[in-house]
Amino acid sequence: MAVKMRLQSHGSKKRPFYFIVVADGRAPRDGKFIQKIGTYNPLTVPATIQLDRQKALEWLNKGAQPTDTVRRILSFKGVLYLKHLLRGVKLGLFDDATAMTKFQAWHNEHEANVARRNDEHRKAQRAKKAYTPVVKKVEEKPAEEAAPAQDSTEA
Repeated sequence: MAVKMRLQSHGSKKRPFYFIVVADGRAPRDGKFIQKIGTYNPLTVPATIQLDRQKALEWLNKGAQPTDTVRRILSFKGVLYLKHLLRGVKLGLFDDATAMTKFQAWHNEHEANVARRNDEHRKAQRAKKAYTPVVKKVEEKPAEEAAPAQDSTEA
C-alpha cells in the first residue's frame, strides 16, 4: 500500500482551504484518509499553515511520500530538516541534544525572517493605501513676474 501525504481540498469555489492528510495513494483526492496532520490556507498573506510536526515526521519515517506541494510545506515548517538531523543522529554523527540545538537555531532564524517579511508586506500595503490627491494645485507665479507681463499688454 503506497501511502501519500497530500492536500485534501475543502472550502467553496474561489475560496480554497486544504487539509494536509496522510492517505492511501489509490484513494480519491478528497476521499478516505488515514490521518489528518494539518491545515493550509493559501488565501491569507502569508499563507496560514498549521502542522503537527511529530505526526508528519512519524509518517515520513514510516515511508509516506509527500506530494510536491506538501513537500514544500514540510520544508518551510522544518520537518524535512528535522528528519535530516535525526538521520545524522542515527548514523552517529552527533547526539540528539546537538540536533535539537541546531533545529532550534534554524527555527528561531526562520521565524525572524518570516516576521520581517510580514512587516515589509504590511508596510507596503499601508504605503499603497496612503492618500494621494487626484487634483493637483497649479503653481502661482510670483507677483514680480506677473507685473511686467501686465505692463507689456498696456503698451
